[in-house]
Amino acid sequence: MPERKGNYTISFTNKPQVVGYAAAVGKKESEGPLGSFFDKAFTDELCGEKSFEKAETHLQKTAITTALKKAKITKNDIQCAFAGDLLNQCIGSSFGMRDLKFPFSGLYGACSTMALSLVLSGVFVDSGAAQNTVAAASSHFCSAERQYRYPLEYGGQRPQSAQWTVTGAGCVVLSNQPKHTSRTVIDRAIIGSVRDLNVTDPNNMGAAMAPAAAQTIAQFLTDTDTKPEDYDLILTGDLGSTGSRLLIELLKDENNIDISGVHNDCGVMIFEPETQDVHSGGSGCGCSAAVLCSYILDNMAAGRLKKVFFVGTGALLSPTSTLQKESIPGIAHGVLLINQ
Repeated sequence: MPERKGNYTISFTNKPQVVGYAAAVGKKESEGPLGSFFDKAFTDELCGEKSFEKAETHLQKTAITTALKKAKITKNDIQCAFAGDLLNQCIGSSFGMRDLKFPFSGLYGACSTMALSLVLSGVFVDSGAAQNTVAAASSHFCSAERQYRYPLEYGGQRPQSAQWTVTGAGCVVLSNQPKHTSRTVIDRAIIGSVRDLNVTDPNNMGAAMAPAAAQTIAQFLTDTDTKPEDYDLILTGDLGSTGSRLLIELLKDENNIDISGVHNDCGVMIFEPETQDVHSGGSGCGCSAAVLCSYILDNMAAGRLKKVFFVGTGALLSPTSTLQKESIPGIAHGVLLINQ
């Protein structure tokens, strides 16, 4: 059963196994530095569908079905799926689940959704409430632009602090069944709390999310009595280059913690800034989902990474809150992945 560790952290006693994972992305993402690690890359932004929203659903379904195939598990073996996206009422996920027919818990954590889905999936599997679960998240550049900003035809200028919403999806299949022999498991997790330093610029999501990331990382290190150097990687997603710099400064100033030697960010990793014109990097639920469910878990499976603290970050805004001149609160959830 999951146990409380310190004030905020959950310790898993049965260590849910990562038995399958997959990532599906768009053309721009496949042309980035991690292109060779993704399971499926679409060259058509519509993914053969009639709208960008349907395309996002297709991306997520592709990631899920591919992960199940790699795990050698059928969809009838899944007791619950935890998934979410950036669209109103999570239609990117829920419309896909009507075809997959899993028991489904829809989540919204903005860009932290992949980490949140892993936390909840892990709790279900560790406690025995489910034997096999799915954790997934997705985003699409065009559907996000239409909902949060301007029609693509508008061609508005983007400041250097802005990030590029990733067209992509990722899925992890967790299991407590002894027949699986995966070396990678979820060891601990932390659900973050909302932090708001009154950032109001929707084109600077990194600044909005960095305080929450700093808070969650500091709380986790305190609860577990560990130091940054105890980890192979502290991975955030998706602060981008602007938010990553702020995170490192905040942790030093507020907590006297230096993660610079072991930190990387999914939004920085997924694109090549010199050639792909993404300004501060990638963002969106699909950014950290795609990076985690390809490059990171591939390296853990190969033994090149053994202890990764994955911290998903989200900016909790909506078109309505922006029009009402609200600030942009941030949230960050964390999952410790280790090799047994």
